[in-house]
Amino acid sequence: MTAARQIDPAEDAHAEELAFLAAYDDGRKPPGWRLTPRAVVTFITGGDALALPGPVAGLPTRLVVSPKFVGERALVERAVVTLAGERGLLLVGEPGTAKSMLSELLAAAVSGSSQLVVQGTAGTTEDQLRYGWNYAMLLAEGPSPRALVPSPVLTAMRTGGVVRVEEVTRCLPEVQDALVSILSDRRIAVPELSGTDGATVHAAPGFTVIATANLRDRGVSEMSAALKRRFNFEAVGPIGDLAAETDLVRRQATAALDRVQAPFAVDDVVLEVLVTAFRDLRNGVSEEGWAVERPSTVMSTAEAVSVATSLGLADAYFPGDRDPLSLLPGHLLGVVRKDDPGDAARLLGYWDGAVRRRAETGARTWRRLWELRDVLDA
Repeated sequence: MTAARQIDPAEDAHAEELAFLAAYDDGRKPPGWRLTPRAVVTFITGGDALALPGPVAGLPTRLVVSPKFVGERALVERAVVTLAGERGLLLVGEPGTAKSMLSELLAAAVSGSSQLVVQGTAGTTEDQLRYGWNYAMLLAEGPSPRALVPSPVLTAMRTGGVVRVEEVTRCLPEVQDALVSILSDRRIAVPELSGTDGATVHAAPGFTVIATANLRDRGVSEMSAALKRRFNFEAVGPIGDLAAETDLVRRQATAALDRVQAPFAVDDVVLEVLVTAFRDLRNGVSEEGWAVERPSTVMSTAEAVSVATSLGLADAYFPGDRDPLSLLPGHLLGVVRKDDPGDAARLLGYWDGAVRRRAETGARTWRRLWELRDVLDA
């Protein structure tokens, strides 16, 4: 019996779409790829109803491919072209802009697996980028291919897959440097196995690296010029359109409630107010053009999803106790305090500025929010 999962990896969650696109588009594929570049872009950005040229067992004849990443199609196309050229791809941006999600979707579509991952931290070692050893076996029989423990990078090289390196700038510089030779020479030497067939592992066609880095981490472990040259950089920014961001927050929060078998019943008006507040505080200016003091915390779409999910859960588990809108100020206060407790004053300034001015125009929802100002003084 398969154990229940909170979240499925992209290749499992969207298995039908991936199989459908593989059957639908039989065009030119780069070596080692599961889908054509065009099909990879369609998988990520979505597509209209597509029809297979003929019946395929286990697949529908027509399928609408759902959009999974809200952003510029041109950015996704550039990322796909980078990977097709077997060059490293570095996705940079503020926290919460879906860099990791985009890297997962790309890996799943290109190589069929998104689970070859190295999580960058100050404790990440060079072994996690190259290889390690099963020390019990090493002591028993000495260096051998059986005793070698491959890293996700080494496994991707052997299989011609995509490996993901999350938060690469959180790795120490000497650990980052291990990627320089891997991306240049496309091989890893194993000196302990010198004289055997396993002394050098060569990258199979299709191997490449997708790394992510947060702009907030700039200066933590700055990448060397040599490593930067081996990546194509793509900046992933916040969603530009209010309606698109609201729709994404709704879909993600609904999916989170589905996992606990509860309906997402937060009113669309409340959801739009939530996303509008996040956008105002993120951009430093309201939708109307009024100046807003930005908190130091990143008011990301991911945080907006978290708040929307919390509102939905409160409504599902405590039905009728409180209006979801009345919970919004407290949740916003919790978000802005994450980096600097002093940001609570900036949120209060937002209430005394943009929220008050909208309330004065007669907007009922914003008038109710203005009446909840005392929550921020608590």
